[in-house]
Amino acid sequence: MAARTDTFDLGRLRLSSGEGRRLVLGTRLGDFYLGGEPYAVEPQEVEVALDVSRMTGGGYALRLRFEAALSGPCMRCLEDAMPVTAVDAREVNQPGGGEELQSPYVEDEVLDLGAWARDAFALALPSQVVCTPECAGLCPECGANLNTAGAEHHHEAAPDPRWAKLRELRFE
Repeated sequence: MAARTDTFDLGRLRLSSGEGRRLVLGTRLGDFYLGGEPYAVEPQEVEVALDVSRMTGGGYALRLRFEAALSGPCMRCLEDAMPVTAVDAREVNQPGGGEELQSPYVEDEVLDLGAWARDAFALALPSQVVCTPECAGLCPECGANLNTAGAEHHHEAAPDPRWAKLRELRFE
């Protein structure tokens, strides 16, 4: 396992312009709450690949890559779900280059790796955490799991209430 760090001093790499390094570090992402439900990140400490390149003018080009799974209830059927999400994020920090070239994760050549990894993971997550992409969910009438209920599962349609008075008519 790689050395765990939540912050990393980029200055201690002593890179000159055009040089780069690939580092393998470990960081903790913490738990997430989606739709009010708690989800745990597996593994708790993820191994990230960090590419650091020194730019001309003293800035850094950064690339972060890792994979992690989110463990919790499926948003359709409430069974256990654990989809794996791949993250490939990039940041540029060029001092004096304007607001768009200023990374919120780098301050005084210290990279906040934990915050960047957590934010990048949150942005890479799917819009719905599901057990399988073809999850059918729950029956809106009885709450049965439609993944296991079978094709014979159905309900009679409720009569339209607008026609209720016509059902009271009696022809004798």
